[in-house]
Amino acid sequence: MSELPVSTWARTLPAYVELCKPRIVAMLVFTAIIGMLLASPDLVPMSTLFWGSAGIWLAAASAAVINHIVDEKADAVMARTRKRPLPRGVVRKEYALGFALVLSASSMIILTVFVNTLTAVLTLFSLIGYGFIYSMYLKRATPQNIVIGGVAGAAPPLLGWTAVTGTVDPGALLLFLIIFAWTPPHFWALAVHRREEYAAAGIPMLPVTHGVRFTCRYIVLYTVVLILISLLPYAIGMNGVLYLIGALLLGGGFLYHALGLLLNPSDGRAVRTFAYSIFYLMALFSGLLADHYLHYMI
Repeated sequence: MSELPVSTWARTLPAYVELCKPRIVAMLVFTAIIGMLLASPDLVPMSTLFWGSAGIWLAAASAAVINHIVDEKADAVMARTRKRPLPRGVVRKEYALGFALVLSASSMIILTVFVNTLTAVLTLFSLIGYGFIYSMYLKRATPQNIVIGGVAGAAPPLLGWTAVTGTVDPGALLLFLIIFAWTPPHFWALAVHRREEYAAAGIPMLPVTHGVRFTCRYIVLYTVVLILISLLPYAIGMNGVLYLIGALLLGGGFLYHALGLLLNPSDGRAVRTFAYSIFYLMALFSGLLADHYLHYMI
């Protein structure tokens, strides 16, 4: 007797969840929520917070699924990704594509109806930028793929901000710039560790095309740029001294790891730098929010 469709769906549901890259998408939505909360001195309406987060999550998940589809062959080569649902054959490509379309359509409907048109349009551009322009073209076209593709990945806090205000303000652009500058040292640290796998998959990541030492120098350079940009919220009066101290301490930690990787470009150092970069972003955005509410409480 053949399995019931419900049983089959229950078995493959975790694979569909995995296609959405839940940990990465959760980090993106976290920055979007911070953008919403920073956009107003008052409490953000729960409806805006809920529907804005849901719409941005669905779009980010759709982009993740499209990335899985485009990278199926490369994922099958790399040890880090060969157990993903598509290389293992758990989910068929056409079903994954249909899933991505449902997610993206749901996102656009939610953002247009329950949030505002500007957020829906910017989210659509971000989805196209990451899911198609970066995943289908830039990733394999240039070693600067992460830098250029970072435009789409840096969008969530800006989207969160516009969900509340309906406008693109300087504060929103600063949040965008922080993640844009953070993206290269974050991904290049991982690429240093996984350079042989990227080379085998034919993906021209910077350590593959220009070597590890060259990449580590650029990690240091972008880390310095990131630290300087992270001070701008204080410089324009968006945040106060509490944030400034936190940004300097966190930035100093990032620079410590980046310089350590430059002096000793080992896999262990690369992994630690990559891990710290994730902690850095979460802590920095948490500091932005803590200082924001402290400023209005005092």
